[in-house]
Amino acid sequence: MAFLKDTEYLRRKATNFIVVHCSATKPSQDIGVKHIREWHIKERKWADIGYHYVIRRNGAIEMGRPTWATGAHVENHNWQSVGICLVGGVNEAGDPENNFTAEQMMALKHALRLLKRDSYRRAQVCGHHDFEGVQKACPCFDVKVWWAPLDKQVQKEIDSARVSG
Repeated sequence: MAFLKDTEYLRRKATNFIVVHCSATKPSQDIGVKHIREWHIKERKWADIGYHYVIRRNGAIEMGRPTWATGAHVENHNWQSVGICLVGGVNEAGDPENNFTAEQMMALKHALRLLKRDSYRRAQVCGHHDFEGVQKACPCFDVKVWWAPLDKQVQKEIDSARVSG
């Protein structure tokens, strides 16, 4: 369910990227859309949460901005990207760490598979840190390397659907 009225969001013009992020929170912090939305609105003065999806520590996928709407998650690229945020990404000392749960990674795989297969076939899957000028470790793992073998599977699904359809 959208936080704002549909007319208050800008419609994204293209989807060239599906960008994986992290919330830069400790493993002991199991937050979700509600908390991140509050941070983005109160601290960043944005109209809504910047991400389209948030994946909690237990693997639950929560909806942020409507998928069709322009996000607020990669400066200069929001007009062409969907943002997915994994909760976690820093250790208890606050240093970047790939500490995502198996449930989160399974949910991420599932979400990306559906987004690529059903809506954004040509979109490149990448991490926030893959964009020029980003000085963050976010999401604290190499999304492109992780996704590459999965992308091949999804492309086979898309190709076989085209042949049989």
